Amino acid sequence: MSVPEIEDWDDASRVVADVYFPHRLTDLGKVDRPELELVSADLGGVTIGRMGWGADVAIECEYPGAYEVNLPLSGRLESQGRSGTVVSEPGSATVFRADTPSLITRWDAECSVLGIKFDREHLEREADRILGGPLRSRLELPDRLDLRGSAQEWHRLVAALSEQLAGPTRVLTNPLVSAQLGGAVTTAFVLAVAPADEMSPAPRPGMVRRVLNALQEDPGRVWTAADMAEIAGTSVRRLQEAFSEYVGSSPSACLRDIRLDRAHADLTAGGITVADVAFRWGFGHPGRFAAAFRKRYGVTPTEVLRG
Repeated sequence: MSVPEIEDWDDASRVVADVYFPHRLTDLGKVDRPELELVSADLGGVTIGRMGWGADVAIECEYPGAYEVNLPLSGRLESQGRSGTVVSEPGSATVFRADTPSLITRWDAECSVLGIKFDREHLEREADRILGGPLRSRLELPDRLDLRGSAQEWHRLVAALSEQLAGPTRVLTNPLVSAQLGGAVTTAFVLAVAPADEMSPAPRPGMVRRVLNALQEDPGRVWTAADMAEIAGTSVRRLQEAFSEYVGSSPSACLRDIRLDRAHADLTAGGITVADVAFRWGFGHPGRFAAAFRKRYGVTPTEVLRG
């Protein structure tokens, strides 16, 4: 969604609450109305959005039923964490826990934030599956996240997705694509904040076989890394190690190749467009689908369709 015309502070607060959380907003700059920026997309259990108030504000919130991670793209975000003041600027992020009273003491006028909201049930369930063990004993969220460290891969992913918010959002509204993107955002986040994997079973060929059989049987399913790890009976990290050792590829790359095979069969049969085939098999961008297809088969999807 994009922000409607804002008349006053009450309007702005209501619009933001509809996407993120109910809150108590304080205008620190004493301006007549905010210059609210807000674009967002729902990825199923995960909301990704970009927003700024265009004014200095303070925000009190209890984050009911969801976690929030705010990544400043510009400006400065100050809040109160468990151990004192937390400051985030570009290159870092502030983490707010579900159902926990929190205070952003200053969101400055220059601060534009990439905000990632995880529904509590979604994040905790998926973390359990991703890590292959109980969430509460294995996942401890920090007040502040360094985006140049273990969270670098997650940061690149959400930054790339945020660029899709500026234009047509067909990719983000395709149910198959959006659910997979939401799963990828969740998995990358959990792996960024979780400790090293020590308790899950060591990689075995049986893990790989079970997953490959499941992917072949239902490649059109909305597959996430957590789904595959659950079938394998291990953590996402261990499953990735098993595929690397026994296949020489990643689980996601194997799924992509299976889907490309099904797309090739559809195009050979004809009576369909390249774009429809791409979206049917979970390729969010027809151009990237065409490039992957050509790399695998040596011809373009259009050439096969005309064939």
